[in-house]
Amino acid sequence: MQLQFFGGAGSVTGSKSLVTSHGRRILVDCGLYQGVKNERERNWQKFPIPVNQLDAIVLTHAHIDHSGYLPALVRQGYEGPVYCSPGTYDLCKVLLPDAGFLQEEDARFANKKGFSRHSPAMPLYTEEDARRSLKLFQVREFHKQYELPGKLTMRFHRAGHILGAASVELFNGKHMLVFSGDIGRMNDPVMYPPEPVPRADWLVLESTYGDRLHQDIDPLPQLEKIINRTMKQGGSVLIPAFAVGRVQLVLHMIQQLKDSGRIAQDIPVYLNSPMAITATEMFCKNHQKHKLTQEDCARIDANTRYVRTVDDSIALNKSRYPAIIISASGMASGGRVVHHLNTLAPDHRNSIVLMGFQAPGTRGEKLLNGCESIRIFGQDVPVKASVHRIDNLSAHGDYEEILSWLGGVRQAPKKVLINHGTQESSEGLAQHIRERFGWEVEVACMKDLVVIPDGA
Repeated sequence: MQLQFFGGAGSVTGSKSLVTSHGRRILVDCGLYQGVKNERERNWQKFPIPVNQLDAIVLTHAHIDHSGYLPALVRQGYEGPVYCSPGTYDLCKVLLPDAGFLQEEDARFANKKGFSRHSPAMPLYTEEDARRSLKLFQVREFHKQYELPGKLTMRFHRAGHILGAASVELFNGKHMLVFSGDIGRMNDPVMYPPEPVPRADWLVLESTYGDRLHQDIDPLPQLEKIINRTMKQGGSVLIPAFAVGRVQLVLHMIQQLKDSGRIAQDIPVYLNSPMAITATEMFCKNHQKHKLTQEDCARIDANTRYVRTVDDSIALNKSRYPAIIISASGMASGGRVVHHLNTLAPDHRNSIVLMGFQAPGTRGEKLLNGCESIRIFGQDVPVKASVHRIDNLSAHGDYEEILSWLGGVRQAPKKVLINHGTQESSEGLAQHIRERFGWEVEVACMKDLVVIPDGA
């Protein structure tokens, strides 16, 4: 086997790893680059190999940084199978068409306002491209073994993180190559903990929080204080949140605060993201796959106002009534949340609450660093609203949780290859693994070619 990194190495986005076995090529994850401009521009680069040389794609989970480049490959001519878990397929049916729609919407808006350097601005792919990509999906169940091209077998283990998230085993009859995918929390309030992978001769390991520990604090009092203070000032609370996983957790927390009387019952809660709305509805239908009960989901559904249309979104953005507005994306790098940020950031009565990882160069990261203005639609928008960070809600395990998951591997891997993290977080996790287990660890670099020898 050979392994090469085409994305997600040295960054927390754009995950793509190419596995070659007996002349057949399997791409593990097919992520879109998000965040800073020079990262996003990678999406427009030619794919490193002709797409007709790809034999299959395997997705660890549905987040756009792991699945969102797939419609672009289909636009380039990819027609092979896409293997994933049932939950990942269900979420991709929501996320990918929405991502295509947003690509088209952003291009239309850029052309209307004239702030793109390209004339006309074009989408990377369309909603129709995304829908065509869904026809290639083939669902595979957890814990069952399936054949892949290149004399490989594949098996999924539950990774926590979000619905359908998986760690992936690829076995060539001699060596077990494992991709961790994104490892969830051991004590997540909503998702079940990640399952151990007993054998990993070679392990590709994510490192989003590889150099950090999550704060051991209850986030509810923080959120309660922010909401009550903002409502008293006559302002609104804007929560940029990832459409899958984070939005549902935030809605659950707000409902907990309302149920316990810690915030007013009549505070309107708006969810303004078509993708997040559909994902939330799907989340509620699949309550047996997470910790929230059917009753929990019903209360969330009854007390959330879903903003579905563009006209309703525009009307909400013009409203001056105090409210809690939850909108994607979680790093404020795109989507309807940017319009709300444009409106709410200049008013000191409002609050912006950031939850989870903010990639370097994103608007979310700039807000956390106390920027006085932020660039939106080609204009510098002053930031007068108070900015808050609630850290303990990440769907990614920190380094202690990753080490705990690694403890389930029964025999030392021949090598651990660390990807999907900043250089600092990847190097930090590598050092923790060396100190805890004494394993051989290497931080992956883009285009690195790793050969797994037959006799090793």
